[in-house]
Amino acid sequence: MTMNFNELPEFQKELKRLGKKYKSLPDDLQEFCNVISVVPLGNSKHFNVITQTEFFYIVKARLFCRYLKGTSLRIVYAYFEQEQRIEFIELYFKGDKENEDRNRIKKYLENF
Repeated sequence: MTMNFNELPEFQKELKRLGKKYKSLPDDLQEFCNVISVVPLGNSKHFNVITQTEFFYIVKARLFCRYLKGTSLRIVYAYFEQEQRIEFIELYFKGDKENEDRNRIKKYLENF
């Protein structure tokens, strides 16, 4: 079964903004998608389930970017096990922002 990917509009904006700064980002994201298609909840300490409901998991993970030596971006996504679907919620650079946008995640959760 194939994994389906969606992005929130806020995520698309962040991807576009960060993509200008880090040219390898589209390829890095594609590589990340290949990994989570196989292991949706991750396979290392770089993945952390921050919320779990009956229907889906919200996972924060490290997204390695070739343009960033040693540091990485953070990506937050929802994984719907039944539907084999992943929805990207947030993307940010760890240097700009310490933690994920809790309000955005809360707002996202309110839609379910």
